[in-house]
Amino acid sequence: MDTLTHALSGALVGRLLAPRRSAAATPAVVPPAAWQAVATGAVAATFPDLDFILGYVSELAYLRGHRGVTHSIVLLPIWGLLLAALMSRLFARDRTTLAGHGFGAFYLLACAALAIHIAGDLITQFGTMILAPFSDRRFGLGTTFIIDLPFTGIILAGLAASVLWRHSRVPAAIALVALAGWVGVGAVGRGEAIEAAHAYAAAHGIDAVAVDAAPRPASPFNWTAIVFDGERYHYAHINTRRSEPLVAAPDDSFIRRFSAPYQPVAMTRWEVQAQFGEGDAGELARSVWTAEDFAFYRWFAMFPLLDHVDNGSERVCAGFRDLRFEMPGRDELPFRYGLCSEARTAGAGWRLYERVSGGRRWIDVD
Repeated sequence: MDTLTHALSGALVGRLLAPRRSAAATPAVVPPAAWQAVATGAVAATFPDLDFILGYVSELAYLRGHRGVTHSIVLLPIWGLLLAALMSRLFARDRTTLAGHGFGAFYLLACAALAIHIAGDLITQFGTMILAPFSDRRFGLGTTFIIDLPFTGIILAGLAASVLWRHSRVPAAIALVALAGWVGVGAVGRGEAIEAAHAYAAAHGIDAVAVDAAPRPASPFNWTAIVFDGERYHYAHINTRRSEPLVAAPDDSFIRRFSAPYQPVAMTRWEVQAQFGEGDAGELARSVWTAEDFAFYRWFAMFPLLDHVDNGSERVCAGFRDLRFEMPGRDELPFRYGLCSEARTAGAGWRLYERVSGGRRWIDVD
């Protein structure tokens, strides 16, 4: 999820968990006010995305570390302690003590907001290292596109209703239940897309090694269905609930324009591409794929596919893309990486690069 949605979700959790202030509360123990609970939730739910600073270390440090230790359920209690200490000290009347300003309440708020951030990333397909630092395995349910306007809208509606009914937790609770329901709708769409992919494989006699689906924008029923037969990717951009194609004019809403390329399952045109290309290109691609300097991309990519080959006079190069990020209407694909050999012989001194608009951007391997 985007950072703004994370912050809003933390604010919503903060409103739900804001402790009720009792007239019997002593001056020594003052629980946080509702607005302080909302602020604590927003700050704590933003905190995990501070790992963007890894980008200032290096490109590879960011790719390897994003959604890592700051998104870990193993380390969540520790991050919760640090954030609770920060926020309770910030709001304390007496800044010499933490216990006197409801530290326990701040700790609960911080941990809950961290948890909803992690959950918000887990429902996407990018992958989250929830077991870091003990494992770099990425987990992702893949039910929801990384930017989901209805998802964010539900949170905003819950916060707005909480302002109107400021003494009630009910609006926040209803919004969180609605969020879970919306994720459930995405799970239904995902199941339908995978079912369509299985049907395609069966109809064409494909012995599928893997069948999956990647969420797409504008609708929980827009998907890229993917079948891998061990050598080739078969993929199609589908809408699992549409019976007729959606036509979008240039002046239509951006949501309609984003959604139009996704065809009804019965009318889908499947594309087929060899993972490593064909002929000499395949040999070069396999050399790049197995190279030690390309280990980070083997770990990162979910659906790796040969993107381009360059047999130049001075060097040979091959690069890959990930079908997770390929969607209609996207002018520039992210996360396209490859290796070049400065000599004409593949593997004779690899150099890592990212494919960007206008050419290559060389990357130093740490």
